[in-house]
Amino acid sequence: MKKTFIMVAACSLLLSACGGISGMAGTDANTSATTSSSTSTGNVLGNIFSSVIGLDKLTQKSIIKTWKYNGPGVAFTSENLLAKAGGEIAANKIEESLSEHYNKLGMSASNTYIEFKEDGTFAAKIKGKSWNGTYTFSESNGQLQLHGLLLNLNGYLKKETNGISLLFESKKLLTLIQTMSAFSGSQQASAIGEIAKNYDGVRLGFDLK
Repeated sequence: MKKTFIMVAACSLLLSACGGISGMAGTDANTSATTSSSTSTGNVLGNIFSSVIGLDKLTQKSIIKTWKYNGPGVAFTSENLLAKAGGEIAANKIEESLSEHYNKLGMSASNTYIEFKEDGTFAAKIKGKSWNGTYTFSESNGQLQLHGLLLNLNGYLKKETNGISLLFESKKLLTLIQTMSAFSGSQQASAIGEIAKNYDGVRLGFDLK
């Protein structure tokens, strides 16, 4: 009788322990799922902010400095157009293509940069060629107007993690590169003009820091 009681008690304790372990495993799984969901949501929001113009605002004061070339810049004018194009994957694909052409054109931090001054003037070099003039910037939507002796351009400034992006419609970017460099008839310059043809609402340019 005592043996039977001891065996029953041991089984009860074993079942209780298993239940506790199972409960702990369930809690860990739920915690892991919640963490994963939070991380995923954070990544999605981060990708949207990095690929859509106007979501993360710049101030007039924050742009007053010299910004040097740091690579190609790509963004869309709305979340819907970003999604329509294929999301962050499409933006990365365009950026990789631009990077290849920029490298062949020889763009670098030493020959491509722009300085925005407090008095409303700017001084820039694109592939080593000087471009000076005046600018106006809208904090509400990020629109930028550049008025220079060589050409006038409308574009956007967009806040980035490590700087800003200077962005234009693809045709205007092509005009800028052709006007400011000796590559007006080159294959690279023409290819840049073709990149955005299949994407509505995309803006191309330069990441600056």
